[in-house]
Amino acid sequence: MAFSLRLLESRRFITLVLLGALAWSAYNINWSEPIVHSGGGSSLVTLVKSLFTPELSPSFLKLALEATWVTIAYAVAGISIAVPIGLSLGLVASGVLTKPGAQRRVVMVATRLFLAVIRSIHELVWALLFVAALGLSPMAGILALGITYGGILGRIYADIINDVPDAPLKALRSSGASEWKVLLYGRLPLALSDMLSYTFYRFECAVRAAAVLGFVGLGGLGLEIQLSLDDLFFDEVWTLLYFLVGIIILVDLWSSALRKRLVS
Repeated sequence: MAFSLRLLESRRFITLVLLGALAWSAYNINWSEPIVHSGGGSSLVTLVKSLFTPELSPSFLKLALEATWVTIAYAVAGISIAVPIGLSLGLVASGVLTKPGAQRRVVMVATRLFLAVIRSIHELVWALLFVAALGLSPMAGILALGITYGGILGRIYADIINDVPDAPLKALRSSGASEWKVLLYGRLPLALSDMLSYTFYRFECAVRAAAVLGFVGLGGLGLEIQLSLDDLFFDEVWTLLYFLVGIIILVDLWSSALRKRLVS
């Protein structure tokens, strides 16, 4: 078993797998057909020119602001669901609150498997499933983001909690602290900076994902981008993309400032 794990983690094995995947992909390409569409050159030129002439009319800027607000609302609601899911399942998956033994291994493996299942399904697929069940409701997009990112955060939180240095934890145990107190006063404070940093990174991803969910009709920047693309209004597309980039920059600045306050 240990040999098999070492083999799967070896650089040579991973390199061979990647090279095999590349060769298989190249083999399955139909090289007899043109790779680039012959009629796409003019559209590409128009698209690039529109980069420098975005639509800035007051009415469209108002529409872009409203779509941006919807996208941010989806992302905030989705990550608000994802964090408690990820934290609770991450604690279970880390195994820090259970005694060593067979039961602990079973619980850890089962929880990590569950996290793998819910995060392996893309949020767009979850959104389509929830739209089929709930209709074109904002809850469909929120649940899609919450479930997918809950699985991702849970997996990373578990690793961050397990990677906390053991020396401070031993000092707490030697003073008679229970595992719950070790968690509250040792593991979580030491892991907080890394957990917060990764959570903000995932929030950035949630903003982008919330925009993509608009393509299934859930509103926000994605829907407006799709409508502008359908009408070939590339200047409007770039305006909407600039708004999306602006959100990501603001989130990045906010997370950096918050991390500096925690470290100082």
